[in-house]
Amino acid sequence: MTALIILAVLLAAAAVLALWATGIYNSLVALRNRFKNAFAQIDVQLKRRYDLIPNLVETAKGYLKHEHSTLEDVTKARNIALAASQAAAANPADSSAVRSLVSAEGGLAGAMSRLMVVAEQYPDLKANQNMMQLMEELTSTENKVAFARQSYNDSVMVYNTSRETFPNVLLAGMFGFLPAELFHVEDPTERNAPKVSFS
Repeated sequence: MTALIILAVLLAAAAVLALWATGIYNSLVALRNRFKNAFAQIDVQLKRRYDLIPNLVETAKGYLKHEHSTLEDVTKARNIALAASQAAAANPADSSAVRSLVSAEGGLAGAMSRLMVVAEQYPDLKANQNMMQLMEELTSTENKVAFARQSYNDSVMVYNTSRETFPNVLLAGMFGFLPAELFHVEDPTERNAPKVSFS
């Protein structure tokens, strides 16, 4: 009889522990899926930006004949960022892929900034209707990227906090829940958008 009671208590304790572990696992899965979805929103906006940049370069080509290297730098930086974006989109939980994307985005921001500075020197380009429309679309897309990035970072923060707090920290590593990488600007100069007016 005593053995039966002990067995029942042990089975009840095992069931409680199993339910507890299942609850932690399920909550971490939900949080990981939330930040992956938030990254997908960034990816949508980045793809839109990557699609706009070749049009911008083509429009500027006719006016910036002596600035060939600047246009090549933008195209090269766009291609590097696109490849990094595709790698990060394949697995947003891969911290190194997200870090590579952040770095590539920094390079693209620098190249775009140089293009905008050069474009300022060409009044005909500034007055070009296609250029003005592309710049307006690019500005709108940049705002959407910033908003999606903030949403992603908020989701990552909640996920990382959950996986690092007790008692979740006891099981997170065992279940394979690794820390997620924030999408942040590494170079403080990249935080400042180029001041360009096409009006």
